[in-house]
Amino acid sequence: MRKFVGLGLAAALAFSLTACGGGDSADSGSKEAAAGNDAAAETTTAAGNESNDAALAAEGGAFKIGVIGPLTGPAAAYGIAVQNGVDLAIKEINAAGGVNGAVLEMNSQDDEHDPEKSVNAYNTLKDWEMQMLVGAVTSKPCIAVAAESANDNLFQITPSGSAVECAAPENVFRVCFADPAQGTASAQYIGEHKLGSKIAIIYDSSTEYSSGIRESFVAEAANQGLEIVADEAFTADTNTDFSVQLDKAKDAGADLVFMPIYYQEASVILKQASDKEFAPVFFGVDGMDGILSVENFDTSLAEGVMLLTPFSATEEGSKAFTDAYMAAYGIEPNQFAADAYDAVYAIKAAAEEAGISPDMDASAICDAMKTAMTEITIDGLTGEGMTWDAAGETGKAPKAVKIVNGVYEMQ
Repeated sequence: MRKFVGLGLAAALAFSLTACGGGDSADSGSKEAAAGNDAAAETTTAAGNESNDAALAAEGGAFKIGVIGPLTGPAAAYGIAVQNGVDLAIKEINAAGGVNGAVLEMNSQDDEHDPEKSVNAYNTLKDWEMQMLVGAVTSKPCIAVAAESANDNLFQITPSGSAVECAAPENVFRVCFADPAQGTASAQYIGEHKLGSKIAIIYDSSTEYSSGIRESFVAEAANQGLEIVADEAFTADTNTDFSVQLDKAKDAGADLVFMPIYYQEASVILKQASDKEFAPVFFGVDGMDGILSVENFDTSLAEGVMLLTPFSATEEGSKAFTDAYMAAYGIEPNQFAADAYDAVYAIKAAAEEAGISPDMDASAICDAMKTAMTEITIDGLTGEGMTWDAAGETGKAPKAVKIVNGVYEMQ
């Protein structure tokens, strides 16, 4: 079993990477999207130090790594963070000599958080002769793409596709926790730390992500002595007015509101709760990471909010990565960037364990990587001693952060 740590060059790269230009994408609702790449929907190639990489490529070739995620639209903060996390890891790895004597080359495609467009992006990357895939970023697109990659026997690792179905095919692995694990861990954390006893849930019934986490949370809540006093749904068509859900939670005496939802809706809920003078503990999961970067959002409304997330940019162990990321992209990294960074280092570790080379076809690479992923251990940004099983699931301890004075504090 081989062990790799992926932070060796981050501090040095912090001062050598150039910042990407501001994007001209559609409204994304976050500063992260505004700080994204000009080439949001274009091919993006990350080759680190170009002269050194060219020499390495001439000697050992290049592995073609595809990336799929929302680079425009309301979920762009996630996709751009993943793109940047992959880009940074590739620059580091190439500068350190590559993988098995070969460099890594990235091609990033925009799926706008849409399953059909995600499949189109996948086909574009196939035409580019992609050999491995990082993505898709959000669950519905990831499920659609996983069906395609399974048919092609192409190695896929999603940083953040948390629906159970995302990693169902044997060729797909994930860095984040699956939805059931997030819901169970959230209920356990709330119960063990006595954060609340009367729980209201506000969730998006139109997404597998939110519904799946909510289901496992409810199942575990009884084991933790938590009383569900309100269980209120919304959909993508009703995600701007949460008055009914908040009134029911408040009238039921909820002292904690569990929100397994994305940061955009969460920011609206926090504003409307404040207007109603309703101030329970608000507890979310990884989809709420990014709430502090929502455009025109009063971050003081998020004070005290907690979320289950494995990464904080302000903790000491993340400093080298955070410095390098901010120097390169001009914004603080979120969990999605860290997940993506860890995904690339998992690829590196498994590729070296398997002894693959760029002249192998994608199917042969996939067969080798599927075995090697179960044999590696990495210390990443999102967990120490990270491992993967044959089902594609990661083994690492859950963590939670609390927003204090506008920053995440690891608990």
